[in-house]
Amino acid sequence: MSDNKRKTDGRDKSRRRFRPDGTPIWGQRQIDGPGVWVTCVKGKERQTVGELYDLFESLANQLWPVEDTEAAGTPQASDDEDGGADDLEKQIAKEVASMKRPRKETRFANCQTNTPCVVFISCKPPVDPVKLVTTHIQNVLTTGATQTRFSQRLTPVSASCVANIPEIKALCGRLVRAALEAEPEKKFTYKIELRIRNHNTLTRDKLIPELAQCVPEGHTVSLDNPELFILVEVFKSVCGISVVKDYYKLHKFNVMEIANAKNLSDEGADGRVVQKGKNFGDATKPSPPEGTQSTAPSEKE
Repeated sequence: MSDNKRKTDGRDKSRRRFRPDGTPIWGQRQIDGPGVWVTCVKGKERQTVGELYDLFESLANQLWPVEDTEAAGTPQASDDEDGGADDLEKQIAKEVASMKRPRKETRFANCQTNTPCVVFISCKPPVDPVKLVTTHIQNVLTTGATQTRFSQRLTPVSASCVANIPEIKALCGRLVRAALEAEPEKKFTYKIELRIRNHNTLTRDKLIPELAQCVPEGHTVSLDNPELFILVEVFKSVCGISVVKDYYKLHKFNVMEIANAKNLSDEGADGRVVQKGKNFGDATKPSPPEGTQSTAPSEKE
């Protein structure tokens, strides 16, 4: 009886798609580290993750190619070696070593948000989320093709921390100083772009003045035409920050809007990836202003 029950439990576990705490088995439990926040079509979160894996891996292979160390690390047998037992032992050792070779480490991982229309893909070094996203945005701006069907806005974050003021200020100060080191003599204009989702502890009025204190003196605020944008994403108990340029010129990194604008200006046609149909009927319409989308999770801007 106990053996049958044990076999039944094993089969049930193999069929499970969710962990005991309710999180799906195809993602990480926690949001952590650098990565990319992506808004998508409601109900298409899993498909969005799949297309982002393909897109990001393709871009990463171009920007940070993986060195092929397999050939260098595997010794080649010389032609003048004596045959017999030594050759057999070496061949067996070579096969065992190939079986024990570690798997290729993935550079991207989906982190569960448990929120409609919101996906977070974490990145591992040497991948830089800002460079990854800006490269994709430039490709869309040049070709007019998004290479995705459900992804909308891509927001890179260079690092993440716990959503409390001391941690956020420390992270923001570190990232801002690193961004200003490229041109230490120049005085920039900047703007803080804060987005708060599913979080009710910190408010905009309280957080923005604290973030402004992280910017060194001499750099001024510009709400209309800033040179630097400090992107701050607060989601539940996590805060992610990055520093980017041309955020407004590039439609706030909304690839659908960029592709549609590019194709409309070139050919007077709709975006190349957005298709007509019941799943994409609303995608060809102009996007409503921030914070007014009915399908997006609750957010404060």
